[in-house]
Amino acid sequence: MKNNVYINRSSFISALGRSSEESFWEKLYSGQSAVSELRHFPTERLSSHSAVCIHDLWDGNYENRVLELVKRTLSDFDGVPEDTFIIWTGVKENVENIEKKVEGPASSNPCNCRKWISEFLEIRDCGMEINAACASSTIGIAYGAYLISSGQRRNVLVCAADIVSRFVFTGFAALRALSPTVCRPFDKNRDGLVLGDGAAAVLLTADSGPVRIAGWGISNDANHITGPSRDGSGLADAISQAMNMEKTSASSVGAFCAHGTGTVYNDAMELLAYKKIFGERKMPLFSIKGAIGHTLGAAGAIETAICAELFSRKSIPPTCGLLEPDEKAEGMVSAEAQDFDGDYILKCNSGFGGVNAALVLGRG
Repeated sequence: MKNNVYINRSSFISALGRSSEESFWEKLYSGQSAVSELRHFPTERLSSHSAVCIHDLWDGNYENRVLELVKRTLSDFDGVPEDTFIIWTGVKENVENIEKKVEGPASSNPCNCRKWISEFLEIRDCGMEINAACASSTIGIAYGAYLISSGQRRNVLVCAADIVSRFVFTGFAALRALSPTVCRPFDKNRDGLVLGDGAAAVLLTADSGPVRIAGWGISNDANHITGPSRDGSGLADAISQAMNMEKTSASSVGAFCAHGTGTVYNDAMELLAYKKIFGERKMPLFSIKGAIGHTLGAAGAIETAICAELFSRKSIPPTCGLLEPDEKAEGMVSAEAQDFDGDYILKCNSGFGGVNAALVLGRG
């Protein structure tokens, strides 16, 4: 690496609250979940009727709700350097507009969030887009870190937002991936994920900061169009890439923020990947999706922003929804907050198509 890469600042919004509100952190650490009955489209014929929605987003008459989430997220930003490069990683940016046109005459136009962000922040360069399913914003952060470390850019803003649209919800229902109750990551009796609304913005910089991106890795296990590789080899490869970048030792990683969707196969795959890298070592392992839901393309950015905060809070949040840990996660995952004083946090996300991404976050 030529230049160090730091997280200058970040902002996110979820159904549990905003990063700028202390009430969000209180709810997260107390193990609260924002899951509720889905009410903005009918679910009678589906296997699940719950999601983690930002209700005033759906109660309001917004032309494009993804863009509205972006606006709310960036309202906490005071501005960015003029030379900032934008990476937009929303997965289903215009699905809501398509749905409106199918249902009847639509007054809304296709949204270009990346263009809106550049105009709002008065940045000349509109940047680029990355769409890699649920690993999109994690890969966006990895690529932004690469641009800075290689000297091509000094500042990169990674933005992401996704919503619980009818298209997405019914798609996951058809795959039988949704829990009929609640999301229970790494629980022995987990039975599926719960979708959530969310957005995040993470500003990366070559200038010093309290938290840095110490490594990143991306892989594709080419196993199945929707299912992960059962042996965890693809994710393990991404983790190895991330840790080898600065020769980060397995013993120096103090916590693992997992993708942790609560599906049978994803969580099992992550535990196998963990064992390939860390062997029998036990460390705090957690997922926040039981609290805020699976926010798709925004998940990695939200979770990275949360991880960056943990270095100063010196505590790992509980895995919401956990009742009885999977035997392979015993001694690591907890329904209670766990102390943390490590120098590194491993952050991973995986997605459809076999894509995997890993970040190593370190103290600045």
